[in-house]
Amino acid sequence: MSGQAATLSGVRAEREQVTTRPVRRRRRLGPGKPIRFGAFVGPLLLLAIWSIGSAAGWLDPRILSAPWTVVTTTGDLIADGRLQSNLLTSTQRAFVGLGLGIVLGTVLALLSGLSRIGEAVLDGPIQIKRAIPSLALLPLLILWLGIGETMKVTTITLGVFVPIYIHTHNGLRTIDSRYVELAQTVGLSRWTFIRKVVLPGALPGFLLGLRFAVTGAWLSLVVVEQINSTSGIGYMMELARTYGQTDIIIVGLVLYGVLGLLSDGAVRLIQRRALSWRRTLAD
Repeated sequence: MSGQAATLSGVRAEREQVTTRPVRRRRRLGPGKPIRFGAFVGPLLLLAIWSIGSAAGWLDPRILSAPWTVVTTTGDLIADGRLQSNLLTSTQRAFVGLGLGIVLGTVLALLSGLSRIGEAVLDGPIQIKRAIPSLALLPLLILWLGIGETMKVTTITLGVFVPIYIHTHNGLRTIDSRYVELAQTVGLSRWTFIRKVVLPGALPGFLLGLRFAVTGAWLSLVVVEQINSTSGIGYMMELARTYGQTDIIIVGLVLYGVLGLLSDGAVRLIQRRALSWRRTLAD
């Protein structure tokens, strides 16, 4: 009995030691909780560095105007109506080219992703176009289409449809084959298969391509508006370069940057809402 009592007391002592031992917190391996308004931290930090550099005299105003000068110039451009007019023209060009590029890239991705014949015919030429910068096609587009709106919208469309095609096509080809087999087993029609399986499966890739596409639309717009244009933000910047107005050039650059940031933020919001069913590292 005395031996059993000693054994029991020893077990109790070990249990007490285990329960009183401090519990080590598990280290979180992910990036942590999302920072509220975290998307604005980087731009605000960049603005702060720009302001400090200008106030301290480290930045020559002839090379890079101070932020407050840019704000004043923006007010003057708004007062005489130039900024609104050029911004409206640029936005229309960007959205028309973006819309055409999205439709073209999506249709080509479906044709290539759902058919081996379509892939054999389409994928090679699109990969060739992917390797050729849109800017390298400008001389040829000018010869074919002139210097009017058609050339500008076409250039933006060519810069948009490639990322849409690439990522949507990749999304189609990475759909789990078990879903395809299940669709065949239950006897889904071709259209129902596309609507119920293909489009939801390709949606993550399409939205990723859309993020690249909206940025590509603004990048293409910057270039085409500085080639014999008579309106638009790029035209306003090119005119300012002729007269050495650095502040107006900076206004245009800031405006392009803000438009690109807002466009990307809108797509990311759509992406978060449309793919809310996924649990990822970002969550």
